[in-house]
Amino acid sequence: MKKTTILIADDHSIVRMGLSALIGYQPDFKVVGEAEDGEEAVAKATELKPDIVIMDLVMPKLDGAEATRAIRDKCPDIKVLILTTFGTSADVARAVSAGASGALVKDISNDDFLNALHAVVRGEKVFSQEIEQTVKEEAEVPTLTQRQLEILHSVTRGLSNAEIARQFGISMDGVKRHIMAICRKLGASNRSEAVAIALRRQLLKS
Repeated sequence: MKKTTILIADDHSIVRMGLSALIGYQPDFKVVGEAEDGEEAVAKATELKPDIVIMDLVMPKLDGAEATRAIRDKCPDIKVLILTTFGTSADVARAVSAGASGALVKDISNDDFLNALHAVVRGEKVFSQEIEQTVKEEAEVPTLTQRQLEILHSVTRGLSNAEIARQFGISMDGVKRHIMAICRKLGASNRSEAVAIALRRQLLKS
């Protein structure tokens, strides 16, 4: 029986050891390599071409989302399964957008983890419940125009509508229309809530 080959990428050696030991007991899986940062994960995935990369989300040099994108760009047949401590991180949605086959929280049970691995082999998408909700919410966020993002950024700086109007050379009514459109797109009832949603979903860059 051909074994599914796996590369484990995590910056904590104890996590790599634990996963390697668990997977090593399975008759249909084989660990072929380990990586302790994102750049090494990309290099080893390119070299070893495993069937699956188990990818930590937060790693040095290159985070899990960017490493996933790089691996999928170079070797689109490799599947990536994200493991993370933070089920509500917006970076999870970035990793899924980059081509990850799913994402699991690290406190998942051994049985559920192995079931998820088998599901990935079958070509299915797998998510822990809290992560699935995060991915759904991120996917539902509409795109704001560049001007709307600029105005929202000015709102976060505490500028009034009159100050924003002077900043962009538009009328007060124009500012109000932009803010109303932003609130409608984000499902916010007021400008403060719109800012909170935008910050939580990382729509605004500092």
